[in-house]
Amino acid sequence: MRFDAPYLEWAKKRPSPRFDLAGSNVLSCTIDDLAGARDALGLSGSNDNGYAPLVDAIARRYGVGAAQVATANGAAGANFQACAAVLEPGDDVLMERPGYDPLIGASRLLGANIVRFERRFDEGFALSPDEVARAMTPRTRLIIVSSPHNPTGALADRAALEAIGQIARKAGAHVLVDEVYLDAAGPALPPAALFGDPFISTSSLTKSYGLSSLRCGWSLSAPAVAERIRRARDVIDGSGSIATERLATLAFAQLNRLAARSTELLGANRPLVHEFLRGRPEIEVVLPGNSTVVFPRIRGVQDTSAFAARLLADRGTAIVPGRFFEAPAHFRLGFGGPTEIVRAGLEQLGAALDNSEC
Repeated sequence: MRFDAPYLEWAKKRPSPRFDLAGSNVLSCTIDDLAGARDALGLSGSNDNGYAPLVDAIARRYGVGAAQVATANGAAGANFQACAAVLEPGDDVLMERPGYDPLIGASRLLGANIVRFERRFDEGFALSPDEVARAMTPRTRLIIVSSPHNPTGALADRAALEAIGQIARKAGAHVLVDEVYLDAAGPALPPAALFGDPFISTSSLTKSYGLSSLRCGWSLSAPAVAERIRRARDVIDGSGSIATERLATLAFAQLNRLAARSTELLGANRPLVHEFLRGRPEIEVVLPGNSTVVFPRIRGVQDTSAFAARLLADRGTAIVPGRFFEAPAHFRLGFGGPTEIVRAGLEQLGAALDNSEC
């Protein structure tokens, strides 16, 4: 049974570009961006079920009880732990398309069957409860969506999420919402887990805050589900690194300042990207509101893989071919990096389009 993640394999093996428009995270912080980090470092402390000060900080941030929080090694770890806690071999997992392939791989690794529903370009990649309802099977035990959507950046409508929750309740299923980009879309946006059971929200400090090196992830859910998630972690990696969890706790104390850093960066870069895409007649795109990525397609091109490869080889500029998200006519463009890199990368992308290199 295939349970790999081709996108992550590609991302790890591709050559380093001069102009990286493939990443979806905000520019990484330095140690000096995290005030007090050097003093907070330590190698001792208890974190058997998550470092208590970090668990409390996450709970306060999102207005939930500490019993609803389970920590993880990044959002990927949180997603895998959540899947492991609620799935049995042979269960059906209903998943969006286009979609993020590590979520598919995690479910397959646990012995689940993947069933798909569509998020459509001509509907703005909106999350459709009707699509979900039509795709449900008697064995559906988990519905997985992302909001903002990876790879398109489209934010899920709250009413649509609530409707999908109702569908899941009737079927005895859970809804896992990967919200790793949510805080970049707006720090006041509430996680889906606040709707209550059957929702599980996952996130991390990586994409929205530029702290990927900490690998601080978490899930929010009903207390009974969170306890099952913690027990699933016991057989995955046991516990996190106390050193990084101490730093992550420090980061939560400064999260508003870190969010302002991200907002300033994305506020400078997003207009550049939107203006560029609107000015290219050969490009079709749904422009989301606040996001770190967009998912354009090139008119008349069925698969952007060759174009992305030439762009990287000849112009030192990286984008993600849409085939990794099961939408080969598209490509994902991220703009959370330094503004000068984003601007230069767009210039190279424009030159490639002008020269018909696609």
